[in-house]
Amino acid sequence: MVARTPKSKPTLVLLVRHGKTPTTGAILPGRAKGLHLADEGVAQAERAAERIAALGKRRVKAVYASPMERTKETAAPIAAALGLKVKVERGLIEADFGSWTGRKLSDLAKKPEWHQVQRYPSGFRFPEGESFAEMQQRMVTTLNKLVDAHPGQTVVAVSHADTIKAAVAHAMGTHLDLFQRIVIGQCSVSAITYGFGGPIVLSVNSMGDDLKTLVPS
Repeated sequence: MVARTPKSKPTLVLLVRHGKTPTTGAILPGRAKGLHLADEGVAQAERAAERIAALGKRRVKAVYASPMERTKETAAPIAAALGLKVKVERGLIEADFGSWTGRKLSDLAKKPEWHQVQRYPSGFRFPEGESFAEMQQRMVTTLNKLVDAHPGQTVVAVSHADTIKAAVAHAMGTHLDLFQRIVIGQCSVSAITYGFGGPIVLSVNSMGDDLKTLVPS
């Protein structure tokens, strides 16, 4: 991590969840390949691009996305509106749900482990997959890397609901066991500044606010 000083300008990270897919709310897609945005998701991504582009090309310096098709497709109009190219960052990828990947959420909700996922996620590991704690650490490490690469700038990071919730919880100093109380909607923007005094959460799950007003009070 690059050392930050009291004179260092903070980096603003705009965390964007991908848009709606044909299986959103019904299937736990995880890292399965071949899942693209639905038409509604494409429209959501275009609206997010308009909001972020209003910040100005001079302010937003980079657009990153996880390797999944749905995140890259969400990032594409954002990058285009800013005259940038999407940079793929593997650290922003969805949690590895292991053998739960591709399962119906209605079926998973019947499993006894589902209660632990919702109430004690810090102690849960997906069968043959990643633990929530590992996912959060990966996400925090990745965001620190992006911050180090863009001191004093604004960057966009397109990721997934759970990974963004975990990053927001960490920035707020909220225990991982409470991160399920955070809502991250499709193509919402959550804004965090990273500076000398630590992260400051400016907005969570923003769906229509003017992003130009996102400054510490």
